[in-house]
Amino acid sequence: MSQYANPRLTANNFDLLRLLFAGTVLLVHSYELSGFQQLGIISSVLSSAVAVKAFFVVSGFLIFMSFERSTTIISYAKKRFRRIYPAYFTVVMICAISLIAFSSENIGGYFSFAWVKYVFANLAFLNFLQPTLPGVFDSNKLAAVNGALWTLKIEVMFYLTVPLFVLLFRRFAHLPILILVYFLSVAYAGFLAVVAERTGSGVYVELGRQLPGQLSYFMAGAFFYYFLPLFERRIGYFLVAAVSILSVNMFFPLPILEPFALATVVVFFGLFFYIGNFGKYGDFSYGVYILHFPVIQVLLYSGWFRESPWYFLMAVILMTTGGAVAMWHFVEKRFLFRKSHYITATSVYENAVPNTSVNTDAAR
Repeated sequence: MSQYANPRLTANNFDLLRLLFAGTVLLVHSYELSGFQQLGIISSVLSSAVAVKAFFVVSGFLIFMSFERSTTIISYAKKRFRRIYPAYFTVVMICAISLIAFSSENIGGYFSFAWVKYVFANLAFLNFLQPTLPGVFDSNKLAAVNGALWTLKIEVMFYLTVPLFVLLFRRFAHLPILILVYFLSVAYAGFLAVVAERTGSGVYVELGRQLPGQLSYFMAGAFFYYFLPLFERRIGYFLVAAVSILSVNMFFPLPILEPFALATVVVFFGLFFYIGNFGKYGDFSYGVYILHFPVIQVLLYSGWFRESPWYFLMAVILMTTGGAVAMWHFVEKRFLFRKSHYITATSVYENAVPNTSVNTDAAR
C-alpha cells in the first residue's frame, strides 16, 4: 500500500500532539521567565527544547505530505501562507500597538524608529533584528516581546526548501538525500556546539539552533512519511532502538542518533493509538504557541500574582487559551481553504454528523 493512501494518515493524533507541545513550551517559559522557584518542578519534568524539536518532526512529516498532495507549487505556497501568516501578523501588530500601555516611554518615544524597526523586522520573521519595543518590559528578567517567534523563521525557511528537496528526491531517490541532509545538519550543529564551547560565545549556540541545525528533525519526520510502510512492518525494532538511544542520550549525548530516535517516538504516538479527531474543535496549538510569551511578559510586568506563583501560572494558561481560541475563530479559520479538514471537521461537529474528514495537512 502506498503511504499516500495509508489509513493512518486519515486518522491521527498530530493535532493533539502539537497542542501538548505548545502547552509544554508555555509551562516551561512560565517558570523560566518568572523565576518563581515554586514552579521549578516544571523544568524538572518537561523540556521546551524537546517540545520544539518534536514540533519540527511533526512539520517534517506533515509539510512534505502537504507538498506531495498539492497540485502546484503555488497551491502549496498558498496553503502555507494562509495557515501561518494571518495569525502571525495579528500577534505582531497587536503587540506593537497595544503594548504602549506597558511602556516607560511617552507616545513620541514609543512610536519611534525602534518601533518601526520592530514591526518590519518581526513581520519579515527577522525577530532577532529587533526583539524589543521601546520601554516595554524593561523591568522584566527578559525584555523581548515574543521570544517564541524564532522558530517561525525556521519553519518558513523550511517551507521554502521543501520543493527543492522533493525535486532532489525525484531525481536521486529519497533515502540518499534524506540521509545526506540529516548528517550534514547534525554535523553543522555539532561543529557550532564545539566552537561555542571553546570560545564561550553564545552566538554560536544561537546559530546552531537555526535552520541547518534543525533540519535533522525535519528530515527525520520526512523519512517516516515517505517510508511509513517500512515503519509499520518493523515498528518493534524502531521503537526498541529509539527508546534505548533516548535513554542513553540522557546521560551520554548521542547527537547523531537523537533526532531520529525522537522522531520515531513522536511519529509513533502521532499515528498509533488514535484517540479521536481532536481537530473538530479547531487547532489551538498555533495560537497557544505564538501568544503565550507576551501574555507571560505582561503579567510579570504588571506585578499581578507576584506572591502567588501558581495563580500566576493559572492566569497564563487561561489568558493564553482564551486568546488562542479567539485567534482561531476570528483570524486563523477565516483564512483557511474550505476543503481544509479543520473547516469540514468543525462543520460536521457542529451539525452532529459523524466526521469523515481527513487529517493530513499541517497548514490546511
